[in-house]
Amino acid sequence: MFDVSIIIVSYNVADILRECLKSLYQTIGTTFKVYVVDNASPDSSADIVESEFPEVHLIRSPINGGYAYANNLALKEIGISDRETKDPSSQGSRYVLLLNPDTLLTQDAIRDMVAFMDANPDIGISGPKLLRADGSLDLACRRSFPTPKVALYRMLGLSSLFPKSPRFARYNLTYLDPEETTEVDSVVGAFMMLRWEPLSTAGLLDESFFLYGEDLDLSLRIKSLGWKVVYYPKVTVLHYKGESSKTHKPKAVLEFYRSMLIFYRKHYSRTTPRPLGWLIVSAIYARGFTVYLWNLAGYRLLPARIYRR
Repeated sequence: MFDVSIIIVSYNVADILRECLKSLYQTIGTTFKVYVVDNASPDSSADIVESEFPEVHLIRSPINGGYAYANNLALKEIGISDRETKDPSSQGSRYVLLLNPDTLLTQDAIRDMVAFMDANPDIGISGPKLLRADGSLDLACRRSFPTPKVALYRMLGLSSLFPKSPRFARYNLTYLDPEETTEVDSVVGAFMMLRWEPLSTAGLLDESFFLYGEDLDLSLRIKSLGWKVVYYPKVTVLHYKGESSKTHKPKAVLEFYRSMLIFYRKHYSRTTPRPLGWLIVSAIYARGFTVYLWNLAGYRLLPARIYRR
C-alpha cells in the first residue's frame, strides 16, 4: 500500500498541467500514484500526459461530464464506490488527494500534509494554505458551509463590507488569522486531502454538481460522519486560480450559481422557513443573472468569486 492516490482532472490546460505534473514528480518523502482524468479536452492535454509522463495513469473521458463526473472515474478505479458494503482489499492507498492542474507544489508539500494527517487520526479532510499568483490568499481554501444565513450575508455583500466580522464574514472566514491551523467546514477541491476510511464511507462525488460545489457537498457528508475538516497553513501551495474555466467564463458563472441552488435545495431547503427560502433563491437568481451579463459583456465589475479553478 502506498501513501496517496492523486487525482487531477484536466480540461484544455495542457501547459499548466505539464508544470503541475513536473512539480508533483519532484515530491520527496512519500509514495504516491497519479491519475489524470482528461475531460475530453480539445487541446493536446491527454497526449502530453501520455507522451511525457508515462508513469501517470491516464483516463480519457469520452465526454466532458464535469468535475465530479471525472473525479469519480478515477475514484472508481481506486476502489471508491457508492455501495454500502466496502471491500477492504480494494484500498490501494491511505489517502486520496484531489488536486487541480493549476497548482504548483513544493517538494515537501504532500509529505507534510500526510504527516499532519498521520498525527491527527480524527481528521478526515485537510487542505493547505493556497496562494494565488499575486501572493494573496485564495479565500476558498477555508470556508464555512453556505447555510441560509451565511449565503444571504454573502449574496447581500455583507461579507465584503465587514470582512472582520465573525457573523457576516463566516463563509470565507476572513476574520481569522490565515497562519492559524483551524477546524473549518470545508477546504477546496483544488487541494483536498482525504483519509481513505471516511471517503470510502461517504462515497463518490455528487455528479449533479457540474463544476462547483461538489467539494462542499463532500465535506458536509464526511463531517456528518463525525470526522474533522482542517485548514493547515504550514503547507503552502501556489494556485493559478481560474485557469480551467477562464476560456468559458460565462458558462462557469452559470454553473457556479446553479451549484449554489443545488447545494441549498439538497441540504437546507426542507428546514428553511419558506419566506427566507424564497429570498435566498431569488437572490441567487438575481445575482447570477447580473454577474452572467457582466461577464458576457466582457466586464469584471461584478466578479463571480468562484470556488476554485
